[in-house]
Amino acid sequence: MTVEELHAYLREERTVAVATNGPRGRPHVVPLWYVTRDTGPDGAPELWGWTYARSQKTRNLERDPRATLQIESGELYAELRGAMLECDVVIHRDPAVLAELALELFERNTPGGLNDEVRAVVQRQAAKRVGLQFVTRRAATWDHRKLAGTY
Repeated sequence: MTVEELHAYLREERTVAVATNGPRGRPHVVPLWYVTRDTGPDGAPELWGWTYARSQKTRNLERDPRATLQIESGELYAELRGAMLECDVVIHRDPAVLAELALELFERNTPGGLNDEVRAVVQRQAAKRVGLQFVTRRAATWDHRKLAGTY
């Protein structure tokens, strides 16, 4: 994928698989909602998510702030497309940053958008959460739809 195609693809998808280095030396892989914000080196996107401050992924990232992300879609081989992003992760704990990020995440992922009930949920959860800024250092992408007729 081109950088532009990657950005468009990430806007279409909702969930990223986040792999961190677990406490026993094995990958710890979990799903996470995300939003795209700034761009990193070479125009690569920066994804942002939030999670519980006491979660295993947070503890892993406090110990080793590197993660590999994977976003994928497609059922048949000829439909497969996705991206793998090697990232450095910045953990944010500022309540103002978390509130803004949470509203962005929920606006993107909540059917019907934000309402007072969703805003109240976000406010209650924010005190227990951290923001995760995934700064892309390397991206690998694939789009098997471009291979039509070659296999």
